Amino acid sequence: MAKYLAQIIVMGAQVVGRAFARALRQEFAASQAAAEARGQAGRQSAAASSFTGMTLQEAQQILNISTLTPEEIQKNYEHLFKVNDKAVGGSFYIQSKVVRAKERLDEELSINQQQQTKNKPADEQQQQT
Repeated sequence: MAKYLAQIIVMGAQVVGRAFARALRQEFAASQAAAEARGQAGRQSAAASSFTGMTLQEAQQILNISTLTPEEIQKNYEHLFKVNDKAVGGSFYIQSKVVRAKERLDEELSINQQQQTKNKPADEQQQQT
């Protein structure tokens, strides 16, 4: 009886192991496909995230930005920077987070502008043909 129970447990572990390995391969393939789809802009954005130590979403949350417009970024940055000034009883830590968030969003804007500049000649070339 114990022998059969042990065989059932081993076979069950093998089935679960194979299913886990298959799921892992599928996830890896999906991750590779997503990375390929993001292309150069995605790689630049990831590099900016690692450089500033802050993701784009985190920077948007800190500055309370829904769309990436330079005017909205600057307006919210100035307000939050002044409110968190140490001279008026604010937090230096939060003020530094506001500065890093603005740097991250400015970097993302520059990446978007570079991408649009690269895409414009291709669009113009397609229109001429």
